[in-house]
Amino acid sequence: MFPGNRHTSHCLQPAVEATEIALELGPDQRRRTVWRLDGGSGSDDHLRWLLARGYQVMAKGMNHRRAEALARQVPRWDTYREGVWLAEVSPPTDYGRPVRVFVKKRLTEDGYRHSYYVSTLSLPSKGRFMACYEARGGAEIEQFRNDKSGLGLEARRKRSFLGQKGYILLTDLAHNLLADFYYHALRDSPFVDYGPKRIVRDLLATPGRLIFDGRGQLIRVELLSLKHFAKDLAICLERYCSSH
Repeated sequence: MFPGNRHTSHCLQPAVEATEIALELGPDQRRRTVWRLDGGSGSDDHLRWLLARGYQVMAKGMNHRRAEALARQVPRWDTYREGVWLAEVSPPTDYGRPVRVFVKKRLTEDGYRHSYYVSTLSLPSKGRFMACYEARGGAEIEQFRNDKSGLGLEARRKRSFLGQKGYILLTDLAHNLLADFYYHALRDSPFVDYGPKRIVRDLLATPGRLIFDGRGQLIRVELLSLKHFAKDLAICLERYCSSH
């Protein structure tokens, strides 16, 4: 862990070296280890250093001017998703090992923005490379921001330290329960794009009741039919209860 005011570019090498010691990463393990880097760590020197140590990389380049220059070399763009295009270009410099370089063009309110990515991985398409880069942990979005809006973490405050600590722990428990509910009940349903806020506000607040038999087995879910998504939600609840 480093202080919050320390730039990422100054943290990479000591973090990698500490990881090597903690996980006992020898040459064979390094060849199977991929470092996924945001733009703050994607300098040429950092990439050369990682590649020289035998690692694989999936990194975003930190040079914005280079991204614009690489974009001007692209003969054809392929659609990745709406408003986003990808292209592959030749490496702009020698990284010491063979790499593939991709340029992304993104449409914004102010025009087109470009970024570039460097990778040593062998994947079948440009889209797979970009999906690999985008598959980061995202705790700052998936947990912190969603818990603030969906579970009221930011709106509620306790005066005592222990009270606030207890509230945070309860919020963590609620977060895990919602994640379990989403995974087992909602991910293959019409509510697949619902976040914690919509799950709590629109789904879990739906009036209804669960009907059990004499042995405690769930036999029916009844929800207020005035809710337009009550039928789909009842199916999700039945699936969730049966899986637990």
